[in-house]
Amino acid sequence: MHAYRLLTADDTSEFCHKVTEALSKGWELYGDPAYAYDAANGTMRCAQAVTKVAGGEYDRDVKLGVL
Repeated sequence: MHAYRLLTADDTSEFCHKVTEALSKGWELYGDPAYAYDAANGTMRCAQAVTKVAGGEYDRDVKLGVL
């Protein structure tokens, strides 16, 4: 199975920690990061896609965060 996640957070160190944690668990960066203004909350938001090859078949109930 090839798993995909889109990590998002406000533009703080928390976003960097979220991406770093995913990389430490074997996820790989996929594409460029995105950076946009969230007008509803008045903050900048970051996004980074990550992918990982994992064993087994895809199941909609799989917890992607623990792969």
